[in-house]
Amino acid sequence: MPPLRIGLLLFPDLTQLDLTGPFEVFAKLPGADVRLLWKTLEPVRAETGMRILPDTTLADCPRLDVLVVPGGPGVAALMEDPDILDFLRHQAGQVRYLSSVCTGSLVLGAAGLLRGKHATSHWSAKDLLAQFGAIPTEGRVVRDGSLMTGGGVTAGIDFALTMVAELASPAVAQGIQLVIEYAPAPPFDAGSPDTAPAEVAAAIRARGANMRAMREALVARVTAGWPSPGISNG
Repeated sequence: MPPLRIGLLLFPDLTQLDLTGPFEVFAKLPGADVRLLWKTLEPVRAETGMRILPDTTLADCPRLDVLVVPGGPGVAALMEDPDILDFLRHQAGQVRYLSSVCTGSLVLGAAGLLRGKHATSHWSAKDLLAQFGAIPTEGRVVRDGSLMTGGGVTAGIDFALTMVAELASPAVAQGIQLVIEYAPAPPFDAGSPDTAPAEVAAAIRARGANMRAMREALVARVTAGWPSPGISNG
C-alpha cells in the first residue's frame, strides 16, 4: 500500500500549535508520510518565535491525500498571495480531504474553496467566513463532504484525531489519543467567549480589535467583485 501523504502548510507568523498539534497526531499514524510544506526549505519563524523547518517545497509537493492549512497572523499575507492560492486550488482538485485549523479557513475562503460549505474557524473570525460564501458553523470540528475544518488552536488536535478515524479507524485514533494522553481537564472554563468571565472576554476582544479591523478590511478587499454569497450564518 502506498503511504498516506499528509501535507501541512508552513508559513511565517503561523500559530505553531495549529501546526504542531495535528502534526503530533498524524506523525503517529502508521503508514503516514507527513510533510511540512513551504516555498523554500529555509526555517520558518512562527508567531511566537519558534523556528520550524520545512521538508518539502510547494514546487516539489507530491500528490497528497490530506492538505491542512493552519492559522495565525500570517494568514493575512497568504490570502493575497497568488502562488499560495493557486497551490491550494490545484491541490483541492486532487486530495481526499481538504482541511484547515483555526484561521487557516480564511485562506481556503480566499482561494474560493468554501462556497456553499459548512466551515468553522477561531471564534474571533468565524463570522467572516460568510463573506467567502461559506456557512459559518459552530463546532470544534466541522465536516462537509471532503472538507474538514477545525476551530481555534487546540481544536487542531480534535481535528487530527477525527481525521485519523476517517483515514484509518476509530480504534487507531483512540490509540493515538491514549499515547499522547489527550484528556483535557483545563483549570478554568474560559476556552470560549460564551463561558469565559465577561471581563476576560471583553479584554481579549479589546486586545484583538486592531487585528479584527485588519481582517475585516482584508476580507472585503479579497472578495471585492465577488458575487454576493447569499448565504446566512448557520
